[in-house]
Amino acid sequence: VQLAESGGGSVQPGDSLRLSCAASSFISHNWCMAWFRQAPGQEREAVARLNDYGHTFYADSVKGRFTISRDAADKTLYLQMNSLKPEDTATYYCAAKAVSSCALGNLLPGASWGQGTQVTVSS
Repeated sequence: VQLAESGGGSVQPGDSLRLSCAASSFISHNWCMAWFRQAPGQEREAVARLNDYGHTFYADSVKGRFTISRDAADKTLYLQMNSLKPEDTATYYCAAKAVSSCALGNLLPGASWGQGTQVTVSS
């Protein structure tokens, strides 16, 4: 599956953004899709994950502020980001794999990745 992120931009602290990840095709069952981010000089971090059972997983740093969702009709994954902070500044990537468990050990090997979209939060 090919993935393409969009929706990034430059915003001020406290603002909101919604990232989209358009998929060329959708895995109908037993799938996990996720958002990762990577800031300069830092390792890639798993921000939010969603599987076809509706289970969601969030990094502690974004719980209560970010929401991951999927629109099967549009073949699109979303990340609603509210109350953005400067530390949310990073390149955000979406990932997908035909695996029902979103444990990183299952998701990361062989996952499909998008090209990334930049989010900058600054006053």
